[in-house]
Amino acid sequence: MKKALITGVTGQDGSYLSEFLLEKGYDVHGIIRRSSVDYRERISHLEGNPHFHLHFGDLSDSMSLVKVISAVQPDEIYNLAAQSHVQVSFDSPEFTADVDATGVLRILEAVRANHLEKTCRIYQASTSELYGKVEEVPQNENTPFHPYSPYAVAKLYGFWIVKEYREAYDMFCCSGILFNHESERRGETFVTRKITLAAARIAQGLQDCLYLGNLDSLRDWGYAKDYVECMWLILQNDKPEDFVIATGVQHSVREFAYYAFKHAGIELKFEGEGLDEKGICTAVSGNAPAFLIGKTLVAVSEDFYRPTDVVNLWGDPTKARAKLGWNPSKTTFEELVKLMVDSDMAKVASEGAAAKVRTNLAEYLEKGIVK
Repeated sequence: MKKALITGVTGQDGSYLSEFLLEKGYDVHGIIRRSSVDYRERISHLEGNPHFHLHFGDLSDSMSLVKVISAVQPDEIYNLAAQSHVQVSFDSPEFTADVDATGVLRILEAVRANHLEKTCRIYQASTSELYGKVEEVPQNENTPFHPYSPYAVAKLYGFWIVKEYREAYDMFCCSGILFNHESERRGETFVTRKITLAAARIAQGLQDCLYLGNLDSLRDWGYAKDYVECMWLILQNDKPEDFVIATGVQHSVREFAYYAFKHAGIELKFEGEGLDEKGICTAVSGNAPAFLIGKTLVAVSEDFYRPTDVVNLWGDPTKARAKLGWNPSKTTFEELVKLMVDSDMAKVASEGAAAKVRTNLAEYLEKGIVK
C-alpha cells in the first residue's frame, strides 16, 4: 500500500485529495498545525477511516517536518499548505514568505535528511499568480513569470527551489501551476465564495448588498475536485515535470456574480463603469423575494482593490491533457457556480432556521414560558 503525506490537509484541496487517494487505496497521512482553533470541518468525515492519519507539524518548523517524514516514510508528498490569500500577503508579507517560500525548502530538506530523495515523489502546489502582470495570453509552462504580489513572489521561490532540487539532487519533485479552482469547500474570504454566500443570503432576505473590487478581473476557474486528480497524475508521470492545471476557459468576476445570483433566483443587470458600476435586480424566480426588484444588489468598493491587481489569468492545459491524459472539462463553469450556490443556499437556510430557534428560545425565556 502506497503512503502519501499531505500538508494543508484541512484545506479545500487537501480534503478532496485525501478522499481521492483513499479511493485509490493509499494510506493517507495529513499534517495539521497545533493551534488555538482547530479547523477540521472539511476532513471530519475521514477521521474514522483506518487508512487516514493526522500528525502535528508546521511548514515554519523544520524539525517537525523531519520528524513526521521520518515516522511516515511516504512514497508521495503533496505540499498544499500555504498562506494562500493574495490580499493577506500584502498585510502579512513576512509570514507569507516564511511559509510559502522557505516552507517548500524545509520539506525538500526534510526529505533529504531522511534519505528519501530517491524514493519519495514530491508535488508542490504552485499558482497562476506567478504570471501576475501577464506577458502572454493564455499562459502555459513556457510563459515568462511576472509575480505581482508578496504571495506570488513567495510562490515563485517555491517553484524555483523545487526545480533546483530536481536538477541538483535528481529528485522527483515537480510543480502544478494551479489556476483558480473553487468548490463548496472554498474559504469564505475568497471572492467566489464571498459571491455565492452573498447571493444565497440576499435571496433569503438576510443581506442587502454585495460589495466587490474589480469586476473586470478575468480568471480561469475550475472545480477543485477535478484538479486533485491532475496533482496525482503529475506524480505518476514517467519523469518529473511541471504542468499548468487549468480549464482553458476564462470568465470575469462580473460573470461569476451574474451566474451565482441567477442560480439563486435573481436576475441582475450591470450598469455603469469602474467604481460606479452596479448590479441591479431586474427579476426574481423561485423563493427569492419580489421586493428585490429594482434594488442595487452588487456594488463596487475601492476597499477591495489591491495595491497591484492581476487582471488577466487564463491557463493553457494542453500539456496536461496530452501527457497525462487529464480532462480539464469535467465540470463546466456554470456547473461549478451552481454547485457552490446550491451548497450555500442550504447552508444559509440552515443557519437561518437555527437563528430563529435561538430567537424564539430567548423570547420564551424572557417571558418565562420555559425555564
